[in-house]
Amino acid sequence: MASKVPPAAVGPPRITVVMPVYNGAVTIGRALDSVLAQIYPAHEIIVIDDGSNDTTGEIVQHYGQRVRYVRQENAGPSAARNRGVDLATGDWVAFLDADDWYYPDRLALHSQMIIGHPDLDFLIGNFEYRDAEEQFLRTSMSDTELGKQLVARLGEAGTTVIDATDIGRYIGEQFSDTRTLTLPRQTFIDLGGFPPGLKICEDVVFLIRLCARSNRVGVTCKPTAVYCVHDAGLIRSDRYRAQTETVRGLMTLAGEMGAAPLPVRQAWIALVKRAHLNLAYYLAKEGRSSEARRCIVSSFRFKPALSDLKHLASLLRG
Repeated sequence: MASKVPPAAVGPPRITVVMPVYNGAVTIGRALDSVLAQIYPAHEIIVIDDGSNDTTGEIVQHYGQRVRYVRQENAGPSAARNRGVDLATGDWVAFLDADDWYYPDRLALHSQMIIGHPDLDFLIGNFEYRDAEEQFLRTSMSDTELGKQLVARLGEAGTTVIDATDIGRYIGEQFSDTRTLTLPRQTFIDLGGFPPGLKICEDVVFLIRLCARSNRVGVTCKPTAVYCVHDAGLIRSDRYRAQTETVRGLMTLAGEMGAAPLPVRQAWIALVKRAHLNLAYYLAKEGRSSEARRCIVSSFRFKPALSDLKHLASLLRG
């Protein structure tokens, strides 16, 4: 698909930061302060309170006109992000969860790339993992081969543009996610936003759809945001639901991937097979052997390989 020049390309980009929150009173102040401290100011900050029953609303409203606060009935993070983008007046949108935070140059680095490369379809970048005590764990790009290659070639302060095969590799390796995603508001709307029927894997599904229609993607190697890792999240607190919802989420794309560029389609297939395998081994560990075997077998229709039989044999051996 031909790349479209985003509307902000004619001048400095106006970036709206959308922040969904549910019962985030403990951390939302830190998140908002990090956005307000940006070297390149956000065009606006929109907080969508997804039905919190703590003091989140009171804390946000103390920021006055610097932050737009909107409360809705609880509908999940996808619906909250989508509403935020719907209300946005910026040409570009970025996202931040209430328990994470930006570094001061998060928006500046992406705005510089947008000005220098007006044909970019969207931008992503490196971020840090830190624990609940804010202790550094690792960077996202150090977790993947493509990420490590880019940092080794460009340096931590480097920027680049990826296309074609590397966009497929990005999907498969996922060295970046929503906290360092910046994209044109209209692109988000055209794609239908985050799928509201998913509470797990909704970001991956959206990113795959985004990559399927993109030709040029900006990448910043410097960590510009922090993902706070804790045990209260849905993925860590309910492993079975996380595994099954990941499979379900990826399978919602089955009808679309036939028309996707080959690198994107191949990456999606690899993710689907990996999700089935992870679920199968989880079921096996829980003593649900017959379900585990059925899960592995159901993945055989996606580019069968000798490794599939090896995994099945492993499950049969217990």
